[in-house]
Amino acid sequence: MSVLAALPAALHAALPAEIPSPSVGVWHLGPLPIRGYAMCILAGIVVAVWLTQKRLEARGHRKGIAIDISAWAVPFGIVGGRIYHLITTPQPYFGQNGDPWKAFAIYEGGLGIWGAVALGAVGAWIGCRKNGVAFRDFVDAAAPGLAIAQAMGRFGNWFNNEIYGAPTDVPWKLRIYEWDTSAGRAVVDAAGNPIVKGYFHPTFLYEALWCLLLAAVLVWLGRRRPLKAGQVFAAYVMGYPVGRIVIENMRSDSANVILGQRVNTWVSILVFLLGVVLWRRFGRMEQPALPATAEDSKDTDHAEATESTEPAESTEPGETPEATDAAEGDESHDAAEATADAAGAREPEAGDSSAEAPPDRPNAAATGATKVERPTQS
Repeated sequence: MSVLAALPAALHAALPAEIPSPSVGVWHLGPLPIRGYAMCILAGIVVAVWLTQKRLEARGHRKGIAIDISAWAVPFGIVGGRIYHLITTPQPYFGQNGDPWKAFAIYEGGLGIWGAVALGAVGAWIGCRKNGVAFRDFVDAAAPGLAIAQAMGRFGNWFNNEIYGAPTDVPWKLRIYEWDTSAGRAVVDAAGNPIVKGYFHPTFLYEALWCLLLAAVLVWLGRRRPLKAGQVFAAYVMGYPVGRIVIENMRSDSANVILGQRVNTWVSILVFLLGVVLWRRFGRMEQPALPATAEDSKDTDHAEATESTEPAESTEPGETPEATDAAEGDESHDAAEATADAAGAREPEAGDSSAEAPPDRPNAAATGATKVERPTQS
């Protein structure tokens, strides 16, 4: 019992007393603002595209295919994420004292993951159609990278001092400042020191860790289980809401509520059910065709090049194929004429007693001339 009683004190000693938050979320490079939130989102996109490319290459797809498809998926996803945020949290933009122009200020935060995934999938489908890639292959390859991108994007919320839970005194409590959203920095007191709002559960960190765990499970699942195409993505659609429902109910930021639950909680439940449907549906579908490998393409190109360069017939040096064909035609014509002359020479002259007319036979030819077959012209 003494060991168990000493455990909390040991944890307090081993772990940091708190997790600090940045007091500045935007830096200026001349007139250009560099925002921590945007950098985290962009870094997540880069990592997701890189990992998706590696997984697609392992499936036999060409280099650069992930970038070509992501050129459609990423813009669609950003727009979809923003639209979802505006629909579920309209008050700061269209409510009383709201600023509609702030709807375009994505750099201040406000991208809903469900809208990003939904509209991003539409963009990915378009990109897949244009590049000849099976949609289910692509989303399977992209699922772990998408979860990692979400984890990295949550650190953008850390830069903005947002997405935290209830007040706490646990060793990993998160320090949150009073925040000036328009300036992108903490509010300061008369002495210029940032004003601490309090210490809270770091729900942004909880969700980031959940997403990293989910990404690892998805990679393991794809390697260890004989799944149909699309089922890894369906596992992502089922898995993320499980953690999101728990973490969503830990958050203390304001949100719209339906029947006592936050909107995102209800959406998470619906998305989980959608994942179950996708898992079952993809499990009954036929596997998409395997992509042609680079080696197959090289063999095909080599075979076509060999056929195009191989001559139809051998020719004498300095002689063209057309001249050879013409000469062969003349030789055939001369041979036919010589055969006809020889046949005519064998016909008996009139009054020659040594030659007797052949007896009449049914169905015999009217003339005694020998029939000559003309060689086919080349």
